[in-house]
Amino acid sequence: MEAPKVEEISHPPMDQLQGLEYCIDSNPSWGEAIALGFQHYILALGTAVMIPTFLVPLMGGSDNDKVRVIQTLLFVGGINTLIQTLFGTRLPTVIGGSWAFMVPIMSIIHDRSLTAILDPHVRFLSTMRAIQGALIVGSSVQIILGYSQLWAIFSRFFSPLNMVPVVALVGFGLFDRGFPVVGECVEIGVPMLILFVAFSQYLKHLQTKQVPILERFALLISVAVIWAYAHLLTASGAYKHHPEETQMHCRTDKANLISSAPWIKIPYPLQWGAPTFDAGHSFGMMAAVIVSLIESTGAYKAASRLASATPPPAHVLSRGIGWQGIGILLDGLFGTLTGSTVSVENVGLLGSTRVGSRRVIQISAGFMIFFAILGKFGALFASIPFTIFAAIYCVLFGLVASVGLSFLQFTNMNSMRSLFIVGVSFYLGLSIPEYFRQYTAGALHGPSHTNAQWFNDFLNTIFGSSPTVALIAAVFLDNTLEYKESASDRGMSWWAKFRNFKGDSRNEEFYTLPFNLNRFFPPS
Repeated sequence: MEAPKVEEISHPPMDQLQGLEYCIDSNPSWGEAIALGFQHYILALGTAVMIPTFLVPLMGGSDNDKVRVIQTLLFVGGINTLIQTLFGTRLPTVIGGSWAFMVPIMSIIHDRSLTAILDPHVRFLSTMRAIQGALIVGSSVQIILGYSQLWAIFSRFFSPLNMVPVVALVGFGLFDRGFPVVGECVEIGVPMLILFVAFSQYLKHLQTKQVPILERFALLISVAVIWAYAHLLTASGAYKHHPEETQMHCRTDKANLISSAPWIKIPYPLQWGAPTFDAGHSFGMMAAVIVSLIESTGAYKAASRLASATPPPAHVLSRGIGWQGIGILLDGLFGTLTGSTVSVENVGLLGSTRVGSRRVIQISAGFMIFFAILGKFGALFASIPFTIFAAIYCVLFGLVASVGLSFLQFTNMNSMRSLFIVGVSFYLGLSIPEYFRQYTAGALHGPSHTNAQWFNDFLNTIFGSSPTVALIAAVFLDNTLEYKESASDRGMSWWAKFRNFKGDSRNEEFYTLPFNLNRFFPPS
């Protein structure tokens, strides 16, 4: 038998991901773009509803308060998405609420001075103002690191090798948001998972007027079908005698969003009152801002790949982080209850639809702002059960993680050094945060439990994030372990030309600022 040819068993590395229908600066028709933008808006609702639903009751807030927080989170998310796609990295990324801020927020909620307030509504307002103050101060970290180009300087220590575990764990690190939530209502979650995979992968070649409808709009179609099915189960009384937690995950009428939402409400700065400032709260929040920065860096790398763009140069990445810091400042001023980061699920949807168009994401930002103002209509879509979103996350988070693994093509994985760095960073990135989660679940506080609450929040937040732990381990090992002799193994020969804006001619096409603003802010 003839030996296989080299080209038959190997695939040459590619700067840009192939197979996308629309890349970052190409656009589908307006009708298709609007439908795709609405699909991204529906996906962004998951986190925008889950975070306030979890936190507002703990603060003493009512259903009316919860709806206002959801509206505010979506409204500011839309503004931040427009800012990021126009003036930040210019990548097609949705900016939304982040789970990375949970530890310092929970610490503020359980602050003794706030829990001592007896009136629930007063306690809610006081807690919200304390969170706002911490976010405003914390945002300075990203603003300074971004606009001073310090993050650009630090990013020069990045390589394809050490970015593999970071980007991969941006997706894999969210495993607890996937099937564990699907398992809360398997009769809805599992059919949703199967239907979404079937439409987006197995039936993707079915076309209408040369448009692969099922692949392009798999999320919208499958959500509509399963949502109707869930409503049928709810109306038939299938969950009437089930535990309250099961009803919360399965029923379509338990969120109380539609009845509580106003017809029209425009969120505005300081709507909850003047923020209050506390040094301890602010230091804890700074750790969450750092985690948000690292997770967003990984998500930007993934988004550039799924938009068929080149990796963002250090200057562009730092510029995006600066604008993201402005976004967190807006979160604090408006009172969104949590900080901002890149929506990982929406990055995954770029790959699922094979549409990486920037215009589509800007249209989705318009939907976020529009439906945040028209409360009743937004609340209708926001009443989709969480289990449906979790089923989608199982696919999209995995897709983002696989983008991280794709960076291995630029490295030498026949090197023991490469195997050691990737393997150890991956393992620590999964194992250390899992230890922190299990310890917290058992002891009701993190492993760091000193008298200095800000110190506890800082450590528990940093080491509770998989991408952050992976970045610390991978960047340290990759830049201290035989790094001079291993430039080629690390993939630096491929990476080097993308570090500077002028290193590759395609950078200008993808990352130049609009309105000829590069005249005033020349890239480095």
